[in-house]
Amino acid sequence: MTYLSGVALKLITPLFCIFVIATLGYLLGGIKVKGISLGTAGVLIVALLFGILANKVPSFSFAGNEITLFGDSIKSTYSFVSSLGTALFVTAVGLIAGPKFFRNFNRKSIGYIFMGVIVILSGALITLLIVLIGKVDKNMAVGLMTGALTSTPGLSAAKEVAGDLGESAVTAGYGIAYLFGVLGVVFFVQLMPRFEKVDMEKEKEKIIAAGEVNIKKINGKLVKIDTFDIFPFVMTVALGMILGSFKIPGINFSLGTSGGTLIMGLIVGHFGHIGKISLSVNKNTLNFMRELGLCLFLIGAGVPGGVNFVTHFKAIYFLWGALITLIPMFIGYFVSKYVFKFGILNNLASITGGMTSTPALGTLISVAGTDEISGSYAATYPVALVFVVLAAKIIIMIV
Repeated sequence: MTYLSGVALKLITPLFCIFVIATLGYLLGGIKVKGISLGTAGVLIVALLFGILANKVPSFSFAGNEITLFGDSIKSTYSFVSSLGTALFVTAVGLIAGPKFFRNFNRKSIGYIFMGVIVILSGALITLLIVLIGKVDKNMAVGLMTGALTSTPGLSAAKEVAGDLGESAVTAGYGIAYLFGVLGVVFFVQLMPRFEKVDMEKEKEKIIAAGEVNIKKINGKLVKIDTFDIFPFVMTVALGMILGSFKIPGINFSLGTSGGTLIMGLIVGHFGHIGKISLSVNKNTLNFMRELGLCLFLIGAGVPGGVNFVTHFKAIYFLWGALITLIPMFIGYFVSKYVFKFGILNNLASITGGMTSTPALGTLISVAGTDEISGSYAATYPVALVFVVLAAKIIIMIV
């Protein structure tokens, strides 16, 4: 028994739990019901369930030894995992979109910017109504908004303004709304093409044809630093984090890890080299980093989310959060379709950007069968990021 106890103590560590959550999450995500699946979002479900278990049974005894599932040190571990996952995923998206993003930028691209504004402002207005009419505490309401829009930078900004007294309510609201915030968009991007009876192959061909641009070739042979193009990738992450750390005086706004790495990914992807040194990254490497980053992000965000979900859950809060997710999506979808005349794949990609939904973009890429849609996400996401951070701060300060 002493031997088994020692094995259990060595096994039940954050590292072991991360791989178990990922294993079970991918198994769950692989199950299809009438062609609809959770995909990588299955990892989120398992992570949330683990967080709920950790809340109910934070520690247990095994053969006379105390085993902790979720302590203070483990909280920081999952926070690190979430940040690492965000950096990997968003950098990969930026590098994928970068070579064509600026070259494809035209009047139509302005629509993507407006999409980011429309989606976030819709969510912010619903949040204000919840505070004023629903009589929900403003800190809880803003937490619900950032969770419903799956915005970690928005959460950080809200916590900063709320201070010590309001921080717990903001965090709790985020945890309650986050689950539906992720799954709502994941299912939305899978179901809408079915409701619209879209020929996905034709839409895919249109996207690929529209994405064809002439990229100027560099004269002379470029030097690759390593075989798998890890160097340009990690360099982009590092530069992106530096960019994301700068704060605008007065409003105390920064792009954060997600915004900084996305923009730097677009820039590096656009230029593709420094002198004779190649900064292009192999497509297989980008796809791997994107998927690994998404998995880590969902684990890092899901486990703490599960802990907060149980502690502060109320059915009415969950309902408010669901409305903040659903209404902006439908508004954005119909504005995109009838005002900006976007095709359905670019429409849905701009929705994932407007909702700042990392998991939904991964799902949409799988549904579409092409990552050409990453440009629409990349065009919408930074605007949505800025506005959700500002909205979170403004609502707490003025209401």
